[in-house]
Amino acid sequence: MTTRLRVTLSPMTLVGATEATAWPGIPVPRTPEPLDPAEAYLVDRARDGDRDAAHRLGRLCAERDDRLGARHWWERAARAGNVDSAYNLGLWHRTHGTTEEAIGWFELAAATGDADAATNLASLLLERRGDTDGARTWFERAAEDGSRHAARRLALLCEDQGDGIAARRWHFRAAVDGDLRSAHDLGFLGYAAGDEPEALHWWEYAARGGHAEAAYHMALLLHAARDENGAEAFYRLAARADHPGAAFRLGDMALCRGDLHTARVCFERAAETGRSDARRMAGLVCARMDDKAATAHWYGRAAADDPEAAFRFGLLLVAEHNDLKGGRHWFRRAAERGHHGAMVELRTLLPLLGASPETEECLLDPAAPYWSRPAEPGQAARAELAVAAARRRGDPAAEPADLVEILGTWDLVTGDPVTGDLITADLFTGGLFTGGLGAGDPVTGDLGAGSLSSADVPSGPLPAGNQVGAADTVGWLARASGVHRAAIEHLGLVRATLLRPGTAPWPTPAEVEHVLGTARDLRRRLGLR
Repeated sequence: MTTRLRVTLSPMTLVGATEATAWPGIPVPRTPEPLDPAEAYLVDRARDGDRDAAHRLGRLCAERDDRLGARHWWERAARAGNVDSAYNLGLWHRTHGTTEEAIGWFELAAATGDADAATNLASLLLERRGDTDGARTWFERAAEDGSRHAARRLALLCEDQGDGIAARRWHFRAAVDGDLRSAHDLGFLGYAAGDEPEALHWWEYAARGGHAEAAYHMALLLHAARDENGAEAFYRLAARADHPGAAFRLGDMALCRGDLHTARVCFERAAETGRSDARRMAGLVCARMDDKAATAHWYGRAAADDPEAAFRFGLLLVAEHNDLKGGRHWFRRAAERGHHGAMVELRTLLPLLGASPETEECLLDPAAPYWSRPAEPGQAARAELAVAAARRRGDPAAEPADLVEILGTWDLVTGDPVTGDLITADLFTGGLFTGGLGAGDPVTGDLGAGSLSSADVPSGPLPAGNQVGAADTVGWLARASGVHRAAIEHLGLVRATLLRPGTAPWPTPAEVEHVLGTARDLRRRLGLR
């Protein structure tokens, strides 16, 4: 452990030194005769060596923003043995002085068993010196002395050092002492280890204490486990704290059961927080309610950031207002982000405006395909949990939409989102996939025959005889698509990690980008979008 510095004071700083020479290089604070008899009494007592009086004078000076006066009296008190003054001097030097002096005063107080001083000392050692061993030692002393804040800081430090057992121990200590953030973290540690009952326990503990993020993550995990009633209850708990994700999820659940009024309220509430997908869904619901002005409002607000909203806004401008130029603008914006439907509409519209599709770069060199298929709710929940778990400590993570596309691609090419079993080639070539989702009404989002909504995803395996074992899935896909077997195996491993946490580390953004390329290549080679 790094040697801890103690401040060495000049002998002239001892109680009894003359006022004029007490602090070489530091102006002596003026001490006019106090108007308050009580303060005058404290001054007399402090000059006579009363450390408590000196400490109280330091506080009076600090309240008057007299920094030098506060330091003067606290140093007198601390040198005479007042621990609170030593602690206050640590705070003073942390802000106005040097790190070395702050560490010295905090150490002086911490050595007497002051948990707050030990916590501040550990923080300075960690943040300003990078002394993790020294920080851990002092955090442990403070935590053992009952500091909840130190227990949490120690748990986070143990996480950073890869000591998962100690991290859980100290998060537990902080959580049972009332730190809801550590309870929330314990939930994630359990989830990442594949212990979902542990995750549910701690997220519920934190959620019922008022932690909105814990309530939301509790709801996501229940949703992934197909407990829709339980999920909705905790989404509502999170929504009471204005959690935008919870409002969006409640809107989606209401939409699935046909409650357009509730869905609109929830989506609009989430939309006002800036979520472009919520704005798009608010537009979709308003279209189904035949509120044309609101539909245009929400699609218009989402169009700049959401390719699907841009596509629908373009359709609305053409269909409702005969605004071909406006339609072309938004079809182009969506096509530039890889939206297939927008590319089709743009190719159709350009000749009507006297333009050639051959002049549009987004048509000549299409972007990576935009994934617009509805997400199975449980998989969307898993994707969001994986991202939240990776980002919890500030680590980079992929976007949930990319993970949803990876999960959805596997389901699309295998046919079963639950088991991952592969349908036979004759069913594939017989047209089970060739019809796609069906366009339905592109403005309102009403799904046509053969289309799939988030409420329509199969919940069980395909009939026996129409599938091959999961062990043959990769080989069949490799033969059918020409994609290398190792790339498909990697796609399957990432999918398994997302659906069954604890089997492997969370995929990095670079890994997700690589696997996403495989997923898109696989769909392209199989003629799927």
